[in-house]
Amino acid sequence: MRQVLVIFYFIVAIVFEIINADISTPIYAKALVDLLSIYALDRMGGGTELSSYVKENLAQMLSTRSNVRVIFALADDEPIGMIICMEGFSTFSCQPLLNIHDVIVKPEYRGQGVSKMMLAKAEEIAIELGCCKLTLEVLQGNTAARSAYTKFGFASYQLDPLMGDALFLQKKLSA
Repeated sequence: MRQVLVIFYFIVAIVFEIINADISTPIYAKALVDLLSIYALDRMGGGTELSSYVKENLAQMLSTRSNVRVIFALADDEPIGMIICMEGFSTFSCQPLLNIHDVIVKPEYRGQGVSKMMLAKAEEIAIELGCCKLTLEVLQGNTAARSAYTKFGFASYQLDPLMGDALFLQKKLSA
């Protein structure tokens, strides 16, 4: 008698929805703080919990700024990823630009193309705004994010190759 081994494969496709959210809406205001809290506690986000002031005020403060766009990735209506963008201005191009300030994907959803879909939405918004470019910063040691950004078309930039790559610097003015 011959035995037959039957293997069943179940492929579960998760459908992600990418939205440009109104963070004055309570559900998105809460999601913004929840996702940013996850990011802040991650090593790539500094590994430090957000202050109670930030948790209590961030959504309201961002919602008053006309240059801020918040993109969410949803899985079954649950926010699982977020990009916070801020419109700036390129003096050399005399056009607006869109800076991607924060990119967050819950750990259990990483590696599934969520950041790529959110970056595509950011690019769509930038084109609608007439922006000349998208900008972002990334930690040198965050190789996974750097790889994702490079695959999406981001690169370091130079004005003159003899002067080297542009660097992102900061000077803190408050705690």
